[in-house]
Amino acid sequence: MTQPSFAPIALEDEVRPSYRLEPPAPWRASRPADLRPGVRAGVVGGGVPGPDQGYALHLASRFRDRLMLLPGEHAEDVIAGASTLALRRAALYGRAPVSSDLELALTVFGYLGDAPGDLVEHRRPLFAGAAHDYSRQRAVAEALPDETLRSSPAAVRATDWRRLVEPT
Repeated sequence: MTQPSFAPIALEDEVRPSYRLEPPAPWRASRPADLRPGVRAGVVGGGVPGPDQGYALHLASRFRDRLMLLPGEHAEDVIAGASTLALRRAALYGRAPVSSDLELALTVFGYLGDAPGDLVEHRRPLFAGAAHDYSRQRAVAEALPDETLRSSPAAVRATDWRRLVEPT
């Protein structure tokens, strides 16, 4: 409510003029980690953003005791590679990762059961050093076609691994 001009008021109690703020400048995604929709589409190695992706590492740690590793294979490499593959599968469905995503990734490459020798020779260079190299993680994530990622873990167990890793 305004103060009438004939009423005495102290200087500090007078109504101050309001500040007019300029409208904000348009925002642009310029920092390296900013999500830029459409920029990564079709870029090889760009990945696919999805919700709650950090949860995949927690889920992968639950499989650590079940991994069947051979000499020279490291659990950290397998978990890092399988997590990126699970994230790609989850992003295909537009959801956060679940344990079946990791189960499928680990099953395809024989880490949850007895793997034939030719599968071991195929997976060994793919997963080697994946825990410390993002480009290797991306190579694992792109190692399977979408048809395989859309399969269930049970269907993967019943199929020969060569048909799973080759696009149809």
